[in-house]
Amino acid sequence: MLYIIFQKNHMDIDYRDGQQSIIHLQADLTTVIGWAQQKNRRWDFTDSNAGSCYFNDYCSVSDLNNLDWNAVKAHSWSECKEAKQAEFLLEEKFPWSLVEEIGVYSQTQVQQVSTALTSTTHRPPVSVQRNWYY
Repeated sequence: MLYIIFQKNHMDIDYRDGQQSIIHLQADLTTVIGWAQQKNRRWDFTDSNAGSCYFNDYCSVSDLNNLDWNAVKAHSWSECKEAKQAEFLLEEKFPWSLVEEIGVYSQTQVQQVSTALTSTTHRPPVSVQRNWYY
């Protein structure tokens, strides 16, 4: 999806302002799974895009080896597009308290997000993470 936003030209998406205003919320997988199990919330992960018709889904940590981790980590992924789109899904909602870091495109967004966080008790660190973008 981020690549489509980066391209600014997908016929099904009206948004055309690029990726600069997108923020990334990072959380620890083990912590999130532990929280979900404690709260009796379902979770799973897929080995491709969860919106497609051809993914496999898993709900056990022992199945994480079914992911193509080279594809997940890849920066150039034309050869592994499907595996790159692996997703983690959490039932109902994702708790803000589990967000450990916020990655943004530029220092301008660091200031904007930091200002927005002043009204919250949970304030994860905000940093420029250009390598998370195209």
